[in-house]
Amino acid sequence: MNVNSLSSALLFLESVIRQRFEIYAGHKLSKETETFAFENDGSSFAGFISLHKPDNDEFIILMLALAPHIQPDFFNRIISGFLPEGGDFPEFGGVKGNNHRGVIPTGETAQFILAGDDLKKRLQVQRLFATDHWFSKKHILWLETVQPGEPAMSGKLFADSEIVELLTAGVINKPRFSIDFPAENIETEMDWDDLVLHPKTLHQIREIEHWITHNQTLFHDWGMKKRVKPGYRALFYGPPGTGKTLTATLLGKYTGKDVFRIDLSRVVSKYIGETEKNLSRLFDKAEDKNWILFFDEADALFGKRTDIRDAHDKYANQEVAYLLQRIEAYNGLVILATNQRGNIDDAFVRRFQAIIHFPLPGADERAEIWRKAFPPQIEIEKDINWLQIASRFELTGAGIINVAHYCAVEILARGSRRLNLKQLEAAIMREFIKEGKVV
Repeated sequence: MNVNSLSSALLFLESVIRQRFEIYAGHKLSKETETFAFENDGSSFAGFISLHKPDNDEFIILMLALAPHIQPDFFNRIISGFLPEGGDFPEFGGVKGNNHRGVIPTGETAQFILAGDDLKKRLQVQRLFATDHWFSKKHILWLETVQPGEPAMSGKLFADSEIVELLTAGVINKPRFSIDFPAENIETEMDWDDLVLHPKTLHQIREIEHWITHNQTLFHDWGMKKRVKPGYRALFYGPPGTGKTLTATLLGKYTGKDVFRIDLSRVVSKYIGETEKNLSRLFDKAEDKNWILFFDEADALFGKRTDIRDAHDKYANQEVAYLLQRIEAYNGLVILATNQRGNIDDAFVRRFQAIIHFPLPGADERAEIWRKAFPPQIEIEKDINWLQIASRFELTGAGIINVAHYCAVEILARGSRRLNLKQLEAAIMREFIKEGKVV
């Protein structure tokens, strides 16, 4: 638990703020500015401090961002001690939120507490919010962008929501599907043995698995980081139901990575600039998480660019350019899935490390899928020959699973545990009709 560490850190922050107020009131201090006495108690808070090793100023800024999440009245209580009759205190900075009724610190708050009216030190504090500082580069905390013409340091001090979770609750929950995060965490109880792929396809999938397993060694221990771009980009193409989504999910399951399927309908916007904003939020959230990002039916977003005929074409091409930039900068695995390889812009194709075809299964592969599709509780009668069934009926793996599911439900409804050829053929015809193959 982080309770002890947070309690000590908040007491330290309060002491620093009160000390600044004493200086502001013209009182001469009997001691120098305090330094936080860090103690590694094994908590996630202590682990974060040990990992990043913030200096005293950085630690104070971190605690300024955390304080409202822990004690909503933290700043109000301290300020009211120095202004018992109320009143405005612009030097302290801080703003009100829409829901939060206490003070939310700003960059000006950090400048006041750390530098007072020392101009040189105030400018040094401002540098702590620059894009090249580790706060920004590691997406720890930042200042809200303000309206044009307003001082940049008057922006709210934001800590990333996952950092807040880690330093308070001690755990980081997986993000939930929302407008701000249009991606769903997908999992499966299936195993590699349940997936039947063409041998060439499976071989290429193993190459991706090898990259996930050995990437850290390759980049950091072997020094390849300075020679090749981070991350891995793969294109899965082939008809629906051939195992593209399941393969991406299994890659995550067997390498210990979370897999997020992107809902493109929530990403693509008809409004200029909104698609880029949606993607920016998504990639910012995923950065340094080692997630696998799976863009299903990626044609809508990664399709061929057009000749510029009007403003719409211009901005559509800008969206593609932005996607190229973010995908190439992402340090994890990005998988794009499409039904047709030709639908994907050539500019993307050149940047893939792997382009993997998921063909319709052949007769032998379909027979293997049929054998694995039914639960062991169902007795398959002798008039069913899986190789003959596979040769007669051309179905995808997903179609075969649909048939098996329907048969299993019907068998349970009849109170029987047997499946014969007539029942199986009827279920297959039902699937063919659903797919529009039979009228």
